[in-house]
Amino acid sequence: MPTYVSLINWTQEGISNVMDSPKRADAFIALALKLGAVAQIWYTMGQYDAVSIIEAPSDAIVMQLLFELRKLGNVKTQTMKAWSPPEAAKLFARLNP
Repeated sequence: MPTYVSLINWTQEGISNVMDSPKRADAFIALALKLGAVAQIWYTMGQYDAVSIIEAPSDAIVMQLLFELRKLGNVKTQTMKAWSPPEAAKLFARLNP
């Protein structure tokens, strides 16, 4: 399944209600499962407040999941599609020398 990495920052509303973040994270993970995806959330320090790793069968499912998350108004996200080293090696092998 394709993998996606989302860099997450709280909005002013999200940080004001930070104590509810674990419940919101659980709801996000449950919605991912309902949509056929698997999501993890890791809280971070530095430029981003959290990182989510999502495995989903399609870009459309990830977009739906992230739109549902964003419309709640607690976070902003930046999402990237990711390839594992073995997946990337297969792509690199197809490059012309």
